[in-house]
Amino acid sequence: MSALPTRYLGAARLAVPAVGLGCMSLSGMYGTPEESISLRVLDRALELGCTLLDTSDAYGPFTNEELLGRALAGRRDQVVLATKFGNVRKPGGAFLRANGDPAYVPQACDASLRRLGVDYIDLYYLHRVDPQVPIEETIGAMAELVAAGKVGHLAISEAAPATIRRAHAVYPITALQTEYSLWSREPEAETLSVVRDLGIGFVAYAPIGRGFLAGRFSDPAQLADGDVRRQHPRFVGDNLRSNAGVAARLRAIADARGVTPAQLALAWLLARGDDIVPIPGTASVEHLEQNIAAASLQLTQEELASISAAFPPGTAAGDRYADMSTVNR
Repeated sequence: MSALPTRYLGAARLAVPAVGLGCMSLSGMYGTPEESISLRVLDRALELGCTLLDTSDAYGPFTNEELLGRALAGRRDQVVLATKFGNVRKPGGAFLRANGDPAYVPQACDASLRRLGVDYIDLYYLHRVDPQVPIEETIGAMAELVAAGKVGHLAISEAAPATIRRAHAVYPITALQTEYSLWSREPEAETLSVVRDLGIGFVAYAPIGRGFLAGRFSDPAQLADGDVRRQHPRFVGDNLRSNAGVAARLRAIADARGVTPAQLALAWLLARGDDIVPIPGTASVEHLEQNIAAASLQLTQEELASISAAFPPGTAAGDRYADMSTVNR
């Protein structure tokens, strides 16, 4: 397998592999795999040069950062480590509230540093914008972490274009992380042009539709009881049945090309711009290897246009989240 090409995030040109690893599925959100399996996925990711590891204190909550801390012991310098704060969850994982209080920022960072077993974080995200706190105050507190040497670069997740501009005016934002895939093309309406105008990199989470576009399941009963996807509108009832047709359409195109649906979805996304870095998650070494191989898949302009036409904006049935008020604000 060839080495992953390098891409650069933001004006600071933070070097990262073209495909990163979203670590959420390694502990407690899509069911809980054996830790030995999760550690093997992380080991294999580093072996293959997939060294952008993306986590959050909300995953578990807390257990995902602790897992990475165990996995990275003695090899901190091999990775670009990204984590997030501000998406406060109940012990069972349900969303509680966003917290962007400036006093909370250093507390959250110090707690993440302890769980991760490191003394600095490469890319630190505000996971969700707190509507009760001006974004300038939150970003200002985050900038103090950079000055203290605890954080290398600042980032923001699921923020509206106006919020991104305001945040960037306080301190340079290196990356925006937002859901982007063949069935979630909302960033194309305005967000992509805003981050490009400001020189901010784009990190695409859920680039395979939380696994759905890979065709790995078609019935909620296939999801573990604690799997958070059971709470997503696109994964239930009539929405699920409609979206199964979306996944089948992608599989037909992928089969004709001789690749997996996940690889096709990732290759399409990678071709949207060199400033876009998808971070697919998986708890499978096989799927990890397939995802990384997608970086070598070249699609012609005709193929890209055909895929885009087959999955226009608004293709998916159902909202991305049950409560859309928590995103794009």
